Amino acid sequence: MIARPKYRERIVTFGGKTGHFQLLNGLKKYNDTSLITAVVGTWDSGGSSGILRSELGVLPPGDIRACLLALMEDAEQQRIAQRLFDDRLKEASGPLKGHSLGNLIGVRLDHIFHGQDRGTDAERALFRIRSQVLPATLTDLNLVGMTKKGNEINGEANIDNRKEKPGFEPKDRIMRIYFTTRADSNPRVIKAIKNADKIVFAPGDLYTSVLPHLLIDGVSEAIIKSKAKVYFVLNLIEKEGETDYFKASDFIKAFVFYLGNPKRLNFLIANDKKFGREIVKVYEGEKKRAIILDEALTKKTAPNVRIIKGNFGEYLKAVHLLRHNSENLALAILRSG
Repeated sequence: MIARPKYRERIVTFGGKTGHFQLLNGLKKYNDTSLITAVVGTWDSGGSSGILRSELGVLPPGDIRACLLALMEDAEQQRIAQRLFDDRLKEASGPLKGHSLGNLIGVRLDHIFHGQDRGTDAERALFRIRSQVLPATLTDLNLVGMTKKGNEINGEANIDNRKEKPGFEPKDRIMRIYFTTRADSNPRVIKAIKNADKIVFAPGDLYTSVLPHLLIDGVSEAIIKSKAKVYFVLNLIEKEGETDYFKASDFIKAFVFYLGNPKRLNFLIANDKKFGREIVKVYEGEKKRAIILDEALTKKTAPNVRIIKGNFGEYLKAVHLLRHNSENLALAILRSG
């Protein structure tokens, strides 16, 4: 018999893939999963998702697939589904080769049920997922970034990979992002925001996974008007090409700018455990540094923010991956506010 969760908070999360997965994977263990709503970005233009988007005219499925997987409550089901979703049909020789089976399942359900929102609902039913997983918008969007020197970067994938472009300058920061067409909100997202107890922005790529949610019509306004506590989970390390030399206050300055109200941020979740020298050296070799928590400037930038510090990072040596500890992160959110 599965124990009843300790918490029954109506939680709405915003994010992309990896960091969002970690957040949801923790929340589902302690909160009633039927009260969790994951809002997922749909402007990915790279990888398998980007190719399917371009060739089939569908909204990219990859980030939604990851969130569905995170919210599966049975560990064995999740293990098997992950192997299924991650399979890339390597033995195939046609156009399907290289695409993850999870993406293909999602795209096919979207086609059968006439839309990504209904297709995602069908996938939830298929895998018995009680949480809501909602596309942030049903509009086909192209994300553009503008740097401090006025350089325009067209497309989510190009922003994500700008470090690989000739002439890349780490100090030529991204100063602005925008969509090239109007981004209509998903009405179900607005409804979830209005009913939420807590709204959490997951860790992830700041300018391609997190902030674009606030560009969608009505989202920032609904958050500002809601009675929910608003959380921002700080990344563990810099993302080369997006957040080079960023401190905590830089993240928060960008976040409250797009949110539209610096007083509306209630909590910042920040790791304060120092990583071992071996880990630091590895990441420094990749031109990535741990995010510095400059508390005074952060509180000046968001005057109502409460900073929750703790051991939120874990290093997986076998795969060289530094990620958030999902359980510590979830409990910090659920025990606060």
